[in-house]
Amino acid sequence: MSDKHFDVVVLGRSIGAMALAALLARRDFSVLVLGHGQRPATYQFREHALRRRTFAPLAATSPAFKRILSELAQSQVFRRRLAELDPMLGVMMPGRSFEMPPDLALFQAEIDREFPEVRRVIDDLYVELTRVNSSADAVFERDLVWPPGTFWERRETNSAASALPYLRPGDRAFLGDFPPHHPYADIVVHSAQFASHLAPGARPHPSFALARLHGLWTRGPYGMPGSEDDVTDFLAERVTALGGQVMLQERALALNPARDQTLRLQLDGMEALIGATFLVTDDTGESLAQLSRGDGVDHAARRQWPLTTHKAGRFTVSIVVHKDGLPEPLGAETIIFPRMPGAPPDPLCPVVRLQRTDRAVPEDNALPASDVVLLVAEILLATPGSLAISEARGVVLDILRSYLPFLERHLVVVDSPHDGLPVWVYADGHKTLVDRMETRGSARSPEVMPALVSVEPSGFLGIGGEPIRGPIPHTFLVGRSVLPSLGQEGELLAACSVARIITRSDRRRARMRRDMWSRIEFG
Repeated sequence: MSDKHFDVVVLGRSIGAMALAALLARRDFSVLVLGHGQRPATYQFREHALRRRTFAPLAATSPAFKRILSELAQSQVFRRRLAELDPMLGVMMPGRSFEMPPDLALFQAEIDREFPEVRRVIDDLYVELTRVNSSADAVFERDLVWPPGTFWERRETNSAASALPYLRPGDRAFLGDFPPHHPYADIVVHSAQFASHLAPGARPHPSFALARLHGLWTRGPYGMPGSEDDVTDFLAERVTALGGQVMLQERALALNPARDQTLRLQLDGMEALIGATFLVTDDTGESLAQLSRGDGVDHAARRQWPLTTHKAGRFTVSIVVHKDGLPEPLGAETIIFPRMPGAPPDPLCPVVRLQRTDRAVPEDNALPASDVVLLVAEILLATPGSLAISEARGVVLDILRSYLPFLERHLVVVDSPHDGLPVWVYADGHKTLVDRMETRGSARSPEVMPALVSVEPSGFLGIGGEPIRGPIPHTFLVGRSVLPSLGQEGELLAACSVARIITRSDRRRARMRRDMWSRIEFG
């Protein structure tokens, strides 16, 4: 017998998990959210806020997120937290440096200056991306199940997905008009890889996902003054305001499926059991099986559940630097190629994604004046791979030094939570090693990198991974393994899909939701 029962218990603090919790709380379900051991994106060292992962709200322009905010009546509130990025993306490579401004004339001038030999091909590329985004928006704004599971779900979703380009056998290759190994094609591919949850090299990135993700980078992306924690806190506030409970510091130790079709959770440090009609996680299906010690896993899942592996992760380095050490034009998002694209890959010279946090601030929400800036650098690191985690921090810093020549003398703090090394503190150009005990909110030992997943065999239409229904009845998945190639948007599509399935399981609440449409904010 459970001491307290919830309609839905959500494990995780990702954007997909929190969005689902807010939607179901809005639809009058009793909801409990457990952080399940996941750490926030920000931690502290002395007076400096550092990041354990990069974040850009690329999915803010997605129809799935707009539907969620509309139902929560929070579209305008959330919009005020965002800043339009200009330039949308910067690129640095040996001998070349250019920006992608939102102004079309300026963008074309940049292409004429750096890539005049493929100007027509690039023009055609963005005309095609406009078509892809338009088709995807029309499909993703519909209330469908991604990826589908039942016969009727497959019929409905397959019918809608038939309008999406680059998903049918025989479709022409995306980027096929570029000369072999052209640098601009590599720019498109790497921008998509940094936005995806799919491990590079696991399999060729699906052409539709490649086009969709690069399109999200180049159709007016947004930045946020804070981090991923701002989105988590925003959605957590909605869950609480709508009657749900949020306990991000708690985690479940065991899952016990009961004979009455309910699920019972043992929480860390609590003797009481929490009952749930539905359980949702932003982790993998295997994590649910481990939580229940294999109890309750259905026979079909035992026979044919896809294999999910974590072959790579996002290695992140936080760099606090004096503003004088940065070139003024450096934008909020930059991709840095240490070697010319098209050359044979070198794992010891990884491509770097660099975020400059002070450039992602809305004009009406200026940060307090400061002479230091936080840079957050990220590489996609294979595990195991040629580049050791213990060496990655130094490699990233060396790459940045080669493009930002004044960086060295203006460094203040350099740290990564993933390598377990001491914090590097700089004064007058001299480096001092400080024990990690001085950090707050970070472990002294190395933390696991945010995983990039590989799912074999690939799922729905090549863009899917694990099924949305978990291996135990009444469990669901909304994490990065469900639609890994679509990144944040894949998590939100999964969240909307699970919300639809759970809502339709209760006729009273399904009817209430239909009646509620007249009171939902549209915009």
